Amino acid sequence: MTTSTPYDFCVLGGGIVGVATADEILRRYPGSSLVLLEKSQALATHQTGHNSGVIHSGIYYEPGSLKAELCRRGAQWTKEFAAAQGIPFEVCGKLLVATDSGEYRRMLALHERSVSNGVEVELLDAAELRRREPRVTGTGALFVPGTGIIDFTKVVVALADSVRRAGGEIVLGAEVTALTETGDTVTATGPAGSWTARQLVVCAGLQADRMARLAGLPTDFRIVPFRGEYYQLPPERKGLVRTLIYPVPDPSLPFLGVHLSPTIDGSLTVGPNAVLGLAREGYRKGSVDLRDAREVLGYRGLHHVARNHLRTGVRELRNSLFKRGYLAECRRYCPELTLADLQPKEAGIRAQAVLRDGTLVHDFMIERTPRMVHVLNAPSPAATSAMPIAAHIVDLLRS
Repeated sequence: MTTSTPYDFCVLGGGIVGVATADEILRRYPGSSLVLLEKSQALATHQTGHNSGVIHSGIYYEPGSLKAELCRRGAQWTKEFAAAQGIPFEVCGKLLVATDSGEYRRMLALHERSVSNGVEVELLDAAELRRREPRVTGTGALFVPGTGIIDFTKVVVALADSVRRAGGEIVLGAEVTALTETGDTVTATGPAGSWTARQLVVCAGLQADRMARLAGLPTDFRIVPFRGEYYQLPPERKGLVRTLIYPVPDPSLPFLGVHLSPTIDGSLTVGPNAVLGLAREGYRKGSVDLRDAREVLGYRGLHHVARNHLRTGVRELRNSLFKRGYLAECRRYCPELTLADLQPKEAGIRAQAVLRDGTLVHDFMIERTPRMVHVLNAPSPAATSAMPIAAHIVDLLRS
């Protein structure tokens, strides 16, 4: 397909951020022509469809950061949108459990951060933790009552229906291999055709750095894929906990640790860990894509990450290779879990931006050219924050 008359807007990427952006554009500019291009044969096939399904509250993030602001607003929007659309969700709350004195100190720091971010939390001692969750043990916990669970793929389906009703087009199987920006338009070209628009938004997730390079943006970062490996607990274990159970995370890393997650379909999962992936879109264990592997292993920024976080990386790799190590992470806060409880479940892959100096980018990262906006780093909590991210993107288009 090749377009002759330019669209007003083109959006690349059919994950939740891309579809939410298309919906927000058509709400702000009703009657505009818009096309959304997704290279897969379905929407929400990558980060959106491979996560824990958690509606985050914004407790972790640096005060004043995009994540802190947009996550808090996004949690409210997600609940309101789901209620209006009849999408099942549950506000079950979350416990961040400290299991030693070091974690307890970090937990208190998180409590202070949550207050700065305007997130409601409750500080629990060990006895109150055990009263609320008898199978969970720790020296204390933070209870975040506003955290919920949902199936974000269903949110994407509802948003896509809204886009189509507003006159937007969604084209699947539309890989983009070239971007050409002129003074008046941007053209996205690939094997399936060419699409020209007056303004273009790129929400490419795992391919964000490659799309930026196609557009000629100066890029001092690389998307490094981190596999998040999950297990599913057997059905008889689904009543093990009532709330989400999280460890206290390492503040130097953008990962939240292996957590117990009740899901909206009634199951109970545990995970994810965070191990280097050698295929950006390979979800099976041992997946290798030669291009992806060459890019990531040869990247100087990753070499710095490996040196700075060697002990953590070795532990994550060991736990990936040996289930007993993974189990030990879980048993720190839920000691009755056994090896038999860890049943296979498909992994997820986090698109993590890493700067050339080895900095792991914690915040959302968005850049623009005269006629393009590129979302360069939008891992968790991007699903929760999708609509506020979309509103921020449309503000940039207006400016």
